[in-house]
Amino acid sequence: MDQARILVVDDEPDIRELVCEILQDEGYDVTVAEDGEAARTAYARNAPDLVLLDIWMPDIDGITLLKEWSAGNGSSCPVVIMSGHGTVETAVEATRLGAHDFVQKPISLAKLLSIVSQALASREVEEKPARRSVTSTANEPMGSSAVMQILRSKAEQAAQHDSPVLITGESGSGRETLARFIHARSKRSGDFVVIDHCDLEPDTIRTFLLGSDNSKRSGQGLLDHASGGCLFIPELQDLAADAMKIINQVLESGHFVHEGGSEKRTPDCRVMAAGSDNLMSQSQKDPLLQQLYYRLNVLPLQVPPLRERQDDVPELVRFYAEWFPNHENLPYRPFSVSAQNRLRNHSWPGNLRELRNLVQRLLILGGDGEVTVADVEEALRQNPAKQTAAGSQHPEIFDLPLREAREQFEREYLAYKLREAGGSVGKLAEAVGMERTHLYRKLRSLGVDPRSAASKGDGK
Repeated sequence: MDQARILVVDDEPDIRELVCEILQDEGYDVTVAEDGEAARTAYARNAPDLVLLDIWMPDIDGITLLKEWSAGNGSSCPVVIMSGHGTVETAVEATRLGAHDFVQKPISLAKLLSIVSQALASREVEEKPARRSVTSTANEPMGSSAVMQILRSKAEQAAQHDSPVLITGESGSGRETLARFIHARSKRSGDFVVIDHCDLEPDTIRTFLLGSDNSKRSGQGLLDHASGGCLFIPELQDLAADAMKIINQVLESGHFVHEGGSEKRTPDCRVMAAGSDNLMSQSQKDPLLQQLYYRLNVLPLQVPPLRERQDDVPELVRFYAEWFPNHENLPYRPFSVSAQNRLRNHSWPGNLRELRNLVQRLLILGGDGEVTVADVEEALRQNPAKQTAAGSQHPEIFDLPLREAREQFEREYLAYKLREAGGSVGKLAEAVGMERTHLYRKLRSLGVDPRSAASKGDGK
């Protein structure tokens, strides 16, 4: 966003000047305010595109200002709460009131610019028409990371054409959601028709796809039902060979005939398909799949796995934490900052599907109050271990890069030792042989909350 207006509110002059200088160097239009009243005035005089808001100020605290701006009738903007001594409760309250993010000071330059970029990008998404809210299902690719912004932009470009689209990615990454997103933004008003592999019986596959004018069985096929809309093929590599032959013939000839009929019909549907992330190499081993692959690979799109866009995880968690209570009457439980950080560092072998199911499980089986990092650890431990090619089980941690595996081990080890110590960091420092100040920093970086560990330790 060119010349985005950013309001920086902080009672510490050094921080105000430093943040202002950094943002101005990046091309932003920056206004500063030294206290709550000055922030009110600046906000009313020239509505900003983003507010960086300190919590503790001499006159009005940041939470009070956030409440005022969230309840106002004017145009809203993302607010990032900053604090050098924030608590989990404060972070949860800020999130409930609509804060885009909660960060602790001191903030690194790279972290600050990343948060600003994501917050401004979220504003652009919200200002576009027909966007999602927590009262609707996740009907578009979600996430404010750069890779997801690029993917949505490419998808919107693809929506303006009728050429075939081939979407690749890992299972559970949201390939069908992306296809539906493209169809919803296209000029086609017909249905989004999905081929169900289970319906492709060998004896009826031609009739099922093409329709029939047979005296014994007359009816429309999937190509008829998709007329004016889209025919979507999930898991292209698993499509039955006979179905591949039929679809190849229709795409090559540009027409089809009902089984038992003679009238040539021109298909009036856009074809989109989804396949595994190694679809190209798979197609080299199967001539039928290869033929169909190259026919459909006109507009290729790649959906990234969730582990490659971990900064999107807190946003996705918050979305489903509100979606399930609104649509399935599950109890609402906010996720603590440490719990969100733990989920952000998970490897997500099941991608979005795993995240959605995990949030649902935590809402159903959890108790009252916020979801803690201990709750998350317990839920993740319940996930089945991944299978090796030989069929033997191995811990999920073995699939992580060394740095992430080490962090996960340290997180689980320190959480376990904290429970043994009843949540006492002093006792933990003695048990693990670490200096207390260094241990506090380590716990914070790993997203381990001593108070949560203590509460879990009571029921040990």
